[in-house]
Amino acid sequence: MSSEKNDFKREMLAALPSLRAFAMSLIGRHDRADDLVQDTIMKAWAKQDHFEMGTNMKAWLFTILRNELYSQMRKRGREVQDSDGHFTESLAHHPEQYGSLDLQDFRKALEMLPPDQREAIILVGASGFSYEEAATICGCALGTIKSRVNRARQRLQDILQVKGENDYGPDETSAPITSRAFVS
Repeated sequence: MSSEKNDFKREMLAALPSLRAFAMSLIGRHDRADDLVQDTIMKAWAKQDHFEMGTNMKAWLFTILRNELYSQMRKRGREVQDSDGHFTESLAHHPEQYGSLDLQDFRKALEMLPPDQREAIILVGASGFSYEEAATICGCALGTIKSRVNRARQRLQDILQVKGENDYGPDETSAPITSRAFVS
């Protein structure tokens, strides 16, 4: 195997965790996310001659994943709508830890965002892409991505009723209990 193929393979494998996290945030199901990542990697491997070494492998893979997701959605025709979460609630049980509950609330709030805002905030806020890289992945202008991220942040704050720093962490009832647990 040539050095360039080894470098390609190494860079592609290094991007897998981020690629999987992005797929999970878009789809919400581990099995479908893993399938999407596998399809993405297969397409990237088949088209590796189109990739220019030294450019951003992660952005290239994210673009392939995003395009593959859109292609699959078009093929399926339409998805089952569960915007109010009734179907999801019937499949899942509520965790007892506060962090898990907060994460569940955040996921629900994230699902309430329009797809373009959700995608932008995930790319910039969770996946670590710069605004410029996210704009390239989404195929839009830099100002558009910045606007989408800003609107997504504002909407998440409204949905989650976050007004300031004091809205993070344990509530008034559990704070005294959790603080005692960590005192030596």
